[in-house]
Amino acid sequence: MYEPMPYLEWIHGRPETATHDLGSSDLRTDRAHGSVVPSPLAGLDDPADPPSLEAAIAAEYGVDESRVLVTAGATHANFLAAAAALSLAEGDEVLVERPGYDPLIHTPAGVGGEIERFERPASSGYPLLPDTITAATSPGTALVTVTNRHNPTGRLTSRGDLASVAEAVADTNARLLVDEVYGPYTADPGSGGAFGGVTAAGLSNTVVTGSFTKFHGLGGLQIGWVIADESFVDRAREVFMHVPSVAEPSRALARRFFAHRDELVADSRAHLRRNHELLASFVDGRDDLDGRIAAGCTFGLVEHERVDGDALTEAAWDAGVLVVPGRFFGAPSGIRLSAGRRPAAVEAGLAELGRLLDDL
Repeated sequence: MYEPMPYLEWIHGRPETATHDLGSSDLRTDRAHGSVVPSPLAGLDDPADPPSLEAAIAAEYGVDESRVLVTAGATHANFLAAAAALSLAEGDEVLVERPGYDPLIHTPAGVGGEIERFERPASSGYPLLPDTITAATSPGTALVTVTNRHNPTGRLTSRGDLASVAEAVADTNARLLVDEVYGPYTADPGSGGAFGGVTAAGLSNTVVTGSFTKFHGLGGLQIGWVIADESFVDRAREVFMHVPSVAEPSRALARRFFAHRDELVADSRAHLRRNHELLASFVDGRDDLDGRIAAGCTFGLVEHERVDGDALTEAAWDAGVLVVPGRFFGAPSGIRLSAGRRPAAVEAGLAELGRLLDDL
């Protein structure tokens, strides 16, 4: 139980050490430097009589407050979701997408899950296909785990397609877990989903997780959430009793966020648009890179024409540039390239990476 999580161990400390951070995918504008209040929230007024944090999150997702459990970040949320799903199911199989985010394999394995994989086919742009998932399930499947946006490619699945996937999973008596930390990464906020993005919240047999870390750039708060039917949330809350709770200062700052929600979301979306332009233009302009940056996204999976992901990551690190090797997502031939920092810092990092690629 509780096997190591190689990606989290590998990335630990690297963003702070790198001269140019093209590995972190959160839209954080600066490093905390020990400040109690993250810079996007600094100087903003606290609400006089705010709703509970659960109520504010519920309103964002259009669900009842009883369907929300606040957690200490998305990793904590996914831990609780996996543990609750396995404790409620007769089987212990957890089916995880490939390519996929490394901790979504190791976390359910750590709480007793038997991991199996299904493919998101590269040949057609890594879509989620209900038939592929159905074919990969078995009578022992307890949980099917996906990301939206897809990590590492940035592929965005629509609400309608998520509903089709949820229906296919429900037919197997399993639950669908959708990690939506990148759900708000959209060019057009008119989808009607949470924070202007796409969400699977409210779909049958579906559990959604999210956090303030990625789109909002508020990782220091360590605030995430689980959204599911009330009975599932009740079970996840029972599991929660075995692990540390959420700090009250973080809750208070999260309520401050919601008091200024519209302007903070607008700031994040402007950051997203500018960095998407920078990264997409860079990748499109390189004949030696194969891959694409999806519309409205600031990260993607790319491959070099001659050098595999590990070799390219090592060469970049030697040049002071952080990128993430694709092996942590089951795609060792490539890297995940991300543009999360301030636009000027992203421009400088891409320029340095371009010089490195020219010399390979």
